[in-house]
Amino acid sequence: MTDKIAVEKLSAAEAAGELKRLAKALTEANLAYHRYDAPEISDAAYDAMKARNLAIEARFPDLKRADSPSGQIGASPAEGFAKVIHRVRMLSLGNAFEADEVREFDTRIRRYLGLGDEAPLTYTAEPKIDGLSLSLRYEGGNLVRAATRGDGETGENVTANARRVADIPARLNDAPEILEVRGEIYMAHADFEALNARQAERREKPFANPRNAAAGSLRQLDARVTAERPLRFFAYGWGEVSAALAETQMGAVERLAALGFPTNPLTVLCDGPEALLQHYDRIEQKRATLGYDIDGVVYKVDDLALQARLGFRSTTPRWAIAHKFPAELAWTRLEAIDIQVGRTGALSPVARLSPVTVGGVVVRNATLHNEDYIAGRDSKGEVIRGGKDIRVGDWVQVYRAGDVIPKVADVDLSKRAEDAVPFVFPTTCPECGSEAVREAGDAVRRCVGGLICPAQAVEKLKHFVSRAAFDIEGLGAKQVEMFYKDDQLPVKQPADIFTLKERDKKNLTKLANREGWGEKSTKNLFEAIEEKKKIPFARLLFALGIRHVGEQASTLIARHYGRWQDFVAAMDGACGFSGPDWDGLLSIDGVGEVMARALVGAFAEPQERAGIDRLVRHLTVQDAVRPATANSPVAGKTVVFTGTLERMTRAEAKARAEALGAKVAGSVSAKTDLLVAGPGAGSKATKAAELGIETLDEEGWLRLIEGA
Repeated sequence: MTDKIAVEKLSAAEAAGELKRLAKALTEANLAYHRYDAPEISDAAYDAMKARNLAIEARFPDLKRADSPSGQIGASPAEGFAKVIHRVRMLSLGNAFEADEVREFDTRIRRYLGLGDEAPLTYTAEPKIDGLSLSLRYEGGNLVRAATRGDGETGENVTANARRVADIPARLNDAPEILEVRGEIYMAHADFEALNARQAERREKPFANPRNAAAGSLRQLDARVTAERPLRFFAYGWGEVSAALAETQMGAVERLAALGFPTNPLTVLCDGPEALLQHYDRIEQKRATLGYDIDGVVYKVDDLALQARLGFRSTTPRWAIAHKFPAELAWTRLEAIDIQVGRTGALSPVARLSPVTVGGVVVRNATLHNEDYIAGRDSKGEVIRGGKDIRVGDWVQVYRAGDVIPKVADVDLSKRAEDAVPFVFPTTCPECGSEAVREAGDAVRRCVGGLICPAQAVEKLKHFVSRAAFDIEGLGAKQVEMFYKDDQLPVKQPADIFTLKERDKKNLTKLANREGWGEKSTKNLFEAIEEKKKIPFARLLFALGIRHVGEQASTLIARHYGRWQDFVAAMDGACGFSGPDWDGLLSIDGVGEVMARALVGAFAEPQERAGIDRLVRHLTVQDAVRPATANSPVAGKTVVFTGTLERMTRAEAKARAEALGAKVAGSVSAKTDLLVAGPGAGSKATKAAELGIETLDEEGWLRLIEGA
């Protein structure tokens, strides 16, 4: 896969092929982000692709394509809006990600201007708002036009909508005859939360993050919809002007503020790159408490005469740069630590955070793993984070990579309150009061209450109806919680699901007469339950939620035994953890002693076995089909899928691989034989490259399995 080859090692043919792929991928990403306000890849993945495209073009300038994304700004305007040609182009900014790149930015400017290292050179530094760029044109002090950036030359006319934004003045006093004000439309965190609450009340789809909400709200064909949305505006620049606003960037921003535009109070003057970097650190530390999203800090040469001398490249000004925050990192406050009880009784600590956007997703919760992690130790008792423990009220660093659950990575002790106390991990279950024990060698403390623990029972039921298990339409997590607490139609165990219809007939309080239900929804639920009475062996085994027995292991076990009855008989025969049936279980590739003991133990425990037997009496369990793998090129291999697949869903790809005798894993390790990586592949692809694991794109994967 060429995008994993170092640029300096690419052949001309490989470079041409990759430039073609990158042009297509980046154009699609631009359209998704700028036109449709629905980004499909993370900012980090986009920045990485764009940087690679530039690097390849620098090495092979003759191969630069006419549709090269390095010459693109945003995306062309969408249909439905009148087009506006910008008198002065709305350019994007170059990016810096490391401190040395900021120093290099300063060096380039000094070299271009012929200034020595000691010559004074002042910059402005301001937060980079994560919103939608907007240009406001005033003539004679009156707002006459508002336009989005579009592709930099042509934007969308959103004048009617902009007039509904409270922060945007309709009339200016003492302004130049012609003044185009440039700035960013955004949505504050509190307003975003309120908007999504209203969306939920109306049973409409919630917005993913404030940026999408702001962009989608401004780009409404009906301005009345925009008027209902809580949009805000920060001014930071200008386009065409009939008279200069000031002689410096800071002076011009102050003039805009005097005219009545909101400007960011964190905009400051800095003498040189080290001062810029210090301000960057200050803003990053304040990021979670600003009340709105930012994704970096913008640096601009303050002297407007020097800006004019520096001029522009094709798509970016030489006198400005955006210093981006790490896409998957942010600092925020830890408001509380809650303990959740899972289906296996595990007590899992969850960090409740002041909301912060990380990697394009608003993060309010993060995992704290276990009690050792909170105390500053790893599973072996070794010190982590320099031994810093985690306390409620701490300022913590949160990270998120791809689809991984957010985690707390670090603690800023300089901001710890003097009265902060160490967190005491509970030794009793917060749900049922049973003892919570931690076995030797186990990093997790578990409730011993079993089925008497409501949290375990509810989580087991949620797992039972999850997508990879029984996947009963109309019976999700919310409905499970409702039925578990229901006095008339209780569902305490999986078997109770399959008696709902019969019990409802005998019940005076019909389900169809209750709030949130009706004749149609009730009928649909009962029909969906009836459909799932016929279930494949592997799905049933996975649905039971036995500890250590995941989806992949369930498939392997089902294929080994073939029939449910044979499997149950083998579990009974292995109850002493010895003998032929025990040995047969351990002989299955992928089943170790820990998993085997959990399986046999579940079928030997009287209450659990009774529940399983009662459930199976309602079902028709389909025999497992052993795959024909004689001609399979991936039989016995461990395959990992990552990134976006375009010709099949991830579920289809996984099913196909397993049908060919492959084992599909969720993470890359030394045991991985093959990685199939689509666009947007991240840390898994990096790890595979480090381990020397064979990597294919989707086309390569399809060619590999073709005919098998």
